[in-house]
Amino acid sequence: MASISTADFKNGMCIINNGKMCTIVEFQHVKPGKGGAFVRTKLKDIKTGRVVDYTFNAGTKFDSVRLESKKMQYLYNDGADYWFMDNSTFEQMPVSADMVGSAADWLKENDEATLLYAGDELISLEPQMFVELEVTHTEPGFKGDTATNTLKPATLELSLIHISEPTRQAEISYAVFCLKKKNNETDSSLVCRLLHNNKHTKHAKV
Repeated sequence: MASISTADFKNGMCIINNGKMCTIVEFQHVKPGKGGAFVRTKLKDIKTGRVVDYTFNAGTKFDSVRLESKKMQYLYNDGADYWFMDNSTFEQMPVSADMVGSAADWLKENDEATLLYAGDELISLEPQMFVELEVTHTEPGFKGDTATNTLKPATLELSLIHISEPTRQAEISYAVFCLKKKNNETDSSLVCRLLHNNKHTKHAKV
């Protein structure tokens, strides 16, 4: 780790503050008419996602951490760990279920994921932004439902995920989700499109 001062701050830089790895969301150097100069900052805790305001005296020193993201291919889950492969070196590595967390709900075999490292330490993992999942089961519609916007439950290939699809669209076969972060958790409810066999789309509720 390298030592830096507030004069070296840049947005996106990772520093150690109170023993925690944080990225600098924004900062502002302030030189008041009286008193010493200081720096206002917003720091994001890498592990919790929480953003907190801090004020530091100008010249305060911190240890900086080099962040590096790697795109790796998800291979399989052996029951204990999730295995990924570096597509450049073909090296395979396990990642614990605790580290994968809720991202496991969106990992499909052979899809890419982004692994974020602070130095040599893996600190987070995110699935790719767009995930296409097969609709494996839907309940039969009832007479008269096709004339309304009635929804019926549908189960996707990842068993923990369920959606509601329009009853009039019996030919729906895939759902595409756009994943975004909300309170440091993956939130799929923001965008969901159902793909028909003819590739037309329709919105669904999660």
